[in-house]
Amino acid sequence: MIAGSSWQATSQRILAMIFKEIRQMTRDRGTVGMMLAMPLIQLMIFGFAINNDPRALPMAVEVNDVSPFARSVVAALRNTSYFRVTRVIDAPGEGERLLARGEVQFVVTVPVDFGRDLVRGARPQLLVTADATDPAATGNALSSVEQAVAGALSHDLIGPLALRAQGASPVEVVVHRSYNPEGITSHNTVPGLLAVVLSMTMVMLTALSVTREVEQGTMENLLATPLRPFEVMVGKIVPYLFIGVVQMGVILLAAQFVFRVPFMGSIALTLFATLLFMVTSLALGFTLSTLARSQLQAMQMSFFYMLPSILLSGFAFPFRGMPLWAQWVAEVLPTTHFIRLVRGIMLKGWTLADAALELGVLAAMLLVLGTIAVRRYQDTVA
Repeated sequence: MIAGSSWQATSQRILAMIFKEIRQMTRDRGTVGMMLAMPLIQLMIFGFAINNDPRALPMAVEVNDVSPFARSVVAALRNTSYFRVTRVIDAPGEGERLLARGEVQFVVTVPVDFGRDLVRGARPQLLVTADATDPAATGNALSSVEQAVAGALSHDLIGPLALRAQGASPVEVVVHRSYNPEGITSHNTVPGLLAVVLSMTMVMLTALSVTREVEQGTMENLLATPLRPFEVMVGKIVPYLFIGVVQMGVILLAAQFVFRVPFMGSIALTLFATLLFMVTSLALGFTLSTLARSQLQAMQMSFFYMLPSILLSGFAFPFRGMPLWAQWVAEVLPTTHFIRLVRGIMLKGWTLADAALELGVLAAMLLVLGTIAVRRYQDTVA
């Protein structure tokens, strides 16, 4: 009987503790929101946004032949689901420029006298140049080119030309993988890793800065100082900036000497772009810090930012393989633009003119986030 009473009392205390924790949990809207939103976000991203077999990749076609066979090749490329012909060019070198700036993923060059050589049975070459900085985005698409071309020409090579369609393919498809001809994954991953590591450090650590002051009871001491909101923000950001500089140095040295990632662009431009990204990430972290009421909420907000930054920015999965709505979401993330910058500078040799657009976007984000952070901090101290 005594043992039964003891077990009953223990059960009541445990139930009371469970009830207390449930009520406390339901009062914390941030925790409840995270429990409900996180699986939904993961379902949306992994179920709808992530695609390891990207389709509708932008392609430019340089046509140097006016024969009906050349037109059939272009039409076949338009009809395949892997490609979306966005440009038909006739200026030599224009395709390489579009490829270098990331405006297209592929450039197909139809040579001069393509139709004449095809009729003569000379197996003309069709050059396909791919942006191979992300090998996962090009593999399946490249394998479909020869099939699409052969299928298109099979409808044209009839009658006296039917023999040309028999046996080997009437056209020799020559594939050139630019910027990463061997398809080495680390050449794509390591530059992107610089963006992810810096983003995690800058945003998460800075997001705890103001909330830590509040929870530790030192905010009152900080408010008693003559520091202005902007000065406080700069003072909190600079120490983490030094940490980011050290991380940047470690990753860049590892990329060069361990992973042998080619460095085609300017080191000065890389350092400037990285510094701009770090300051933007720090401003974002400071903004989250002023929005959160506790360190737990600050960490939750940081995690909500980091998940799409890793999955939608083009670091882990091909950017162009995602649906349009996911690409729009990714465009508001600083990580997306910095990954384009660091890969463009390191692998493609981007100049300041090539990088100007992405640098401008990061600068605009810094201006907006910095303004919000200062105003939010003013509201906090008020």
